[in-house]
Amino acid sequence: MSLAQPALKIEPAGVMPPVTEAVFKRPHVTIRGLSKRFNKTVIYDKFDLDIPRGKLISVFGPNGCGKSTLINMIAGLIPPDEGQILFDGMLLDEIKFGYVFQNYREALFPWLRAFDNIAYPLKMMGIGKAERQARVERLVERLGVKIDLNRYPYVMSGGQQQLVSIMRALVVEPEILFLDEPFSALDYEMTLFMREQLQRIFVETGTTTVLVSHDLEEAVYLADRVLLLSRHPALVADFVTYDAPRPRTDATLSDADFVQIKAHCLEVFQREVRKG
Repeated sequence: MSLAQPALKIEPAGVMPPVTEAVFKRPHVTIRGLSKRFNKTVIYDKFDLDIPRGKLISVFGPNGCGKSTLINMIAGLIPPDEGQILFDGMLLDEIKFGYVFQNYREALFPWLRAFDNIAYPLKMMGIGKAERQARVERLVERLGVKIDLNRYPYVMSGGQQQLVSIMRALVVEPEILFLDEPFSALDYEMTLFMREQLQRIFVETGTTTVLVSHDLEEAVYLADRVLLLSRHPALVADFVTYDAPRPRTDATLSDADFVQIKAHCLEVFQREVRKG
């Protein structure tokens, strides 16, 4: 299926395109004509979306609208029925990406130390032990992580386990990072801690990030753009920009711009819920 706009140029293998202002401004992910149904339920029907580069995108919408399905299709975890997804003109198997699952307890290998869990994707890529060690150590230093990575996941707190999961996704230096409700299984204290950690990681790495959230306050608080979906078959109900400076703190929650953006998102959400 062809795109609704001219195809982006794909450079020969091993040749990186020059980083220009035009490259930075064009969409990082281009989705055209995406369709997906489960049995008789149509979740997406010729869905189009452009995801900007270097932004943190929160995905929010009514229950069952297809939030997780969307990022799972983009990440290649489930196949679309129709449509095309390009990453700066390339296919998924031509790029590196990271994925952080909601259930951190099942996502980590309990028989491996936290350090080895983080290094595992590098091992699967065929990178030697010394280089794996060096890359994990560089990531730990870069992010200022203070937890003991010689411990096994089952003796770590939920927040620490999820931080290890995020670091495992980042160690491959992904072009795009997907997070599927990564804090929903954490208690409130750990959720606040992990929101702070995610912000710090995003500011440090600048990685294009797509976050599915079931918490509207969280979705707005963390995002540069909030993607609001309609009921299925899902459409873009709104794609709201929120450009408050980072790091965002408790004071952000009472800032006039935050309150206004959250109220607008809530109005759009309630409008879509009433349609059901």
